[in-house]
Amino acid sequence: MNYQSFGQSLSSKVSLSISCNGLLNKDITSKSDPIVQVLMQSPLGAWKEIGRTECIKNTLNPEFTQSIEVDYKFEEVQKIKFAVYDIDNSTDTLYDDDFLGQVEVTLGKIVSMRCVTEKLVYNSSSNAGTIKITAEEIGESNIDVEFQFSGQKLDNKDLFSKSDPYLELLKDKGDGTFTVVHRTPHIDNTLNPKWKPFTISLQKLCNNNYDLQLKICCYDYDNDGSHDFIGEFYTTMKEMSTGVQRQLQWECINPKKKAKKKSYKNSGLIILELLKIVKKASFLEFIMGGCQINFTVGIDFTASNGDPSHPSSLHYINPSQRNEYEKALIAVGEVCQEYDSDKMFPALGFGAVIPPNGQVSFEFPLTFNPSNPYCFGVAGVLAAYQNCLRNIKLYGPTNIAPIVKHITNFCQNIIQSQPLSALNYFVLLLLTDGVISDMDATVAAIVDASYLPISLIIVGVGNADFSQMNFLDCDQGKLRSNRGKEALRDIVQFVPFRDFRQVPPADLAKAVLAEIPTQVTEYFAIKGIQPGLSQQTLPTTPFGVQMHM
Repeated sequence: MNYQSFGQSLSSKVSLSISCNGLLNKDITSKSDPIVQVLMQSPLGAWKEIGRTECIKNTLNPEFTQSIEVDYKFEEVQKIKFAVYDIDNSTDTLYDDDFLGQVEVTLGKIVSMRCVTEKLVYNSSSNAGTIKITAEEIGESNIDVEFQFSGQKLDNKDLFSKSDPYLELLKDKGDGTFTVVHRTPHIDNTLNPKWKPFTISLQKLCNNNYDLQLKICCYDYDNDGSHDFIGEFYTTMKEMSTGVQRQLQWECINPKKKAKKKSYKNSGLIILELLKIVKKASFLEFIMGGCQINFTVGIDFTASNGDPSHPSSLHYINPSQRNEYEKALIAVGEVCQEYDSDKMFPALGFGAVIPPNGQVSFEFPLTFNPSNPYCFGVAGVLAAYQNCLRNIKLYGPTNIAPIVKHITNFCQNIIQSQPLSALNYFVLLLLTDGVISDMDATVAAIVDASYLPISLIIVGVGNADFSQMNFLDCDQGKLRSNRGKEALRDIVQFVPFRDFRQVPPADLAKAVLAEIPTQVTEYFAIKGIQPGLSQQTLPTTPFGVQMHM
């Protein structure tokens, strides 16, 4: 939901790493389960979430691995708020979780000091703990590293069962201290674990420096947060990359045990099972490789928009001024149409009584021609929209699932004729004014669409309550249908148009299209598809190590 206005000159992108100390304890039988919500103040004064850390169970001193990336602009005063919560349930909203404290600080201060420690404010309490924020400039990197580790004969730290081991990867900050960059899930009751593969960017892992020292620590997980240290070792990406030729293993050393016992050898072995270096293709490479951005428009014609003949209607056609539907369509459409060679866009409506039979439809072409729903360019969509208003009756309810399913079916038909290619990606711009009536069906439709090359942009028109839309735009976690199916990825970007009424149209376009390049590259990366190419099988070297550059 990071849709604040982007300036013309972006100085740098920075990554913010967060840890806390001495947090308030809101749980009775255990410790708090903290998470940090990070918000940035928009030019209009509103606070907008730009990211969250992961939740860490049972601790008052969390060190989060999920960093927050933000554009740093020297010429602006960028106020950031860090709000800490104790997570009590699995919902995405934080309103029903326990508030633990917050602090406001400028990004300029964090960047200039590189590391700041601030007291958290909790009502009148002066002892709500502290939060530490460390800034690191993000260099350009298009390389990911996939790892898989296993353990062998690890020390047993539990009395009545075996250890529940997990790993932490830390990188040298340049001053002799280390910061956590990744933490694996723990594996229950084993001294010979094999952790699941995980992927991390080379920038986050080692600042793109193969010689940067890395520390890998092994712990025995405990539910109460008092994890037992098993051992550690040091390495570099340069050393680990030699695993292409041979399987690497390190002795896991507990320095305290080594100092006390002359007979001490190690606390087990950590083995590198997999190392895959993947050069990520950029959005531009996909576009230059022939990928077309297929743009479809869906417009809400439900009665809650008001009578189009009345000036108070959101659909009122004013000869001297565009309505919000038209403004949003033009701002976004003019960008998208440049990535579609034929500029022929399907334009659909929903929630209206349509001719010739006077039935309510939740998926009809603005042209009223089912065999040809296409309009040429943004101008063609605008003309079809204005003509449509003269021939329909606004009705309802606000059922969105049919139009999402329409684009899903259309996409599937295209894929069947061009399997496993990076030639088409689909963007649905949905303009709506109100509360969704078929929420469960809409979530299920979006979950299904997340497995296809589809992105959904929702622009909220008017002043309605759009909290449902923020739920769909789940930047943290993944949507799940009521049948339990989880989304493959986040494909929804929502913005309320009211936040952009007083700014140039280009700001709206930047906000709603900000996530599209990442969503495009993420989808093709998941499918193993390169620009303009079909899926390729990577060669496998000894010990399962794959190299792809």
